[in-house]
Amino acid sequence: MKVDILVITAHPDDAELSCGGTIISAVAQGKKVVALDLTRGELGTRGTAETRAEEATAAAKIMGLSARDNALLPDGFLANTRDQQMAILPFIRKYRPEIVITNAIRDRHPDHGKASELVSDACFLSGLKAIETSDRGQTQSAWRPRAVYHIIQDRRIEPDFIVDISDSFEQKMEAIQAYKTQFYTGEPQKEEEVTPISTPAFMDGLKSRAREYGRLINVEYGEGFTTERPAGVKDLSDLL
Repeated sequence: MKVDILVITAHPDDAELSCGGTIISAVAQGKKVVALDLTRGELGTRGTAETRAEEATAAAKIMGLSARDNALLPDGFLANTRDQQMAILPFIRKYRPEIVITNAIRDRHPDHGKASELVSDACFLSGLKAIETSDRGQTQSAWRPRAVYHIIQDRRIEPDFIVDISDSFEQKMEAIQAYKTQFYTGEPQKEEEVTPISTPAFMDGLKSRAREYGRLINVEYGEGFTTERPAGVKDLSDLL
């Protein structure tokens, strides 16, 4: 399956939190979007790897993803190594995306910055014919995405561009709240340890940041991204 966008992030829920609105908007435009979670989030304080998998499946349906995979790399121990790069290459070559979206270049959770470097290097290496990979016994062709964009997560990073998600914001929040063990949903929850992301204040913060980014481009809600190289357009009106 060739897709338009492949979202590769460290944990189930990273995509929903930081680029869920962009995903939903892209799907509404007829684009094919796939998510690859690098880990199962098995070190999370709340819930289990099994519940996170169920929640990720539910969120994928809400966002309209064409598929969702997991690379089964170790949560908390992502590293830009040959073994972990080689675990990602088959997915890039399988889906042949034009655009890859990945984690923030630096962040509070160490996996995020590490995933950012890991995915960037894997995207480059995926374009080298001398590196051989296979999928279900079939040799894969080399493929390099045209662009790699990085989401903005916990740490404040100045965005290089902002996507208008005003029409998809409510659906994005619904996808986030599919992770019932992780986030505040307004419904009674099991007696589990309170974490920074399980409070109403965290959900309010998500909305405030989306409003802040939206204000910068004169819309209601936005999501910010950084680029690895200058983005090019054919028409200046594309920048409006």
